[in-house]
Amino acid sequence: MQRSGTTSVGNFFKHFDYPTAGYNVKRSSLWSKYYYNGDFESIFTDKEFLSYQVFEDNPWWSPDFYKVLYHRFPDAKFVLMIRNSDDWFKSMVSHSGGKTLGNTKRHCNIYRREQEFYERLDNDFNFKPLNDIVDNLLTLEGLEEHYKSIYDIHNREVIEFFNDKKNNPLFYCDLYDNRKWQKLGNFLGHDVQDNFDIHSNKSKLIKIS
Repeated sequence: MQRSGTTSVGNFFKHFDYPTAGYNVKRSSLWSKYYYNGDFESIFTDKEFLSYQVFEDNPWWSPDFYKVLYHRFPDAKFVLMIRNSDDWFKSMVSHSGGKTLGNTKRHCNIYRREQEFYERLDNDFNFKPLNDIVDNLLTLEGLEEHYKSIYDIHNREVIEFFNDKKNNPLFYCDLYDNRKWQKLGNFLGHDVQDNFDIHSNKSKLIKIS
């Protein structure tokens, strides 16, 4: 999920010279829109997609997309970094000043806030979306337990989905594990030095009021 070391993992792969599609590539593509519309083949046949080997950021962490990817790309490997849900939520809050992260409509779909989104859309003229781009417009205040539950359930479902798969292609690790990069390297067949470290997009924690 977002705010769980996705950028750091992407930078790990870049360090080992894997063609890696990170945030900038995602931002300039229509992958998130294709995902939201269920048009997965438009992602998989995109020339930009075909030029990379590793993918981080959304839509790759979007709900249940890992299941589609597993069946579409049977030789693929998957990386899941997990963290304490309290810290995860604090990082979510810090990222966008206590507001919804990115496109509010898609955010509400991922975090099960659709009813609130549409009620706000119907009752507030200024909330009308322009070209389906509505960013950072709802607050996370008072919803800590709701978000943490979704985060914890997502992580558990991912792990359980892959547990019964032949030659389990999932690597998962606690983001706070001091040996995470060495373990990831071992999973991929790379020797990673003990002093290797990457920590991207570190949050400055804030409170919402």
